[in-house]
Amino acid sequence: MYQTLWNSINHQIKKSHASAAFLAVSIMYEVDARGLSCPEPVMLTQAALKSHGNDTVKVLVTEPHSKANVEKFARSQGKTVTVTETGDGFELIIQ
Repeated sequence: MYQTLWNSINHQIKKSHASAAFLAVSIMYEVDARGLSCPEPVMLTQAALKSHGNDTVKVLVTEPHSKANVEKFARSQGKTVTVTETGDGFELIIQ
């Protein structure tokens, strides 16, 4: 899969007439904590931030109190959090 993506990107760069090409790739790690009760969503978020702290982390939760706890934890770690309500819960983007 990654090789196919790389070949496609490489092909597009070769087609470009620009003298230099820059590619920004954003990596996002996802924590699916839907249906889990606290403190599990916070613990999973903590582990994700520890191992993927330089990447964007997306956390999915179903309960409002889990959303609040994960958001509070992430902010206590100096991260910015964007929360979106979804049909089945909440999506938190942590950067």
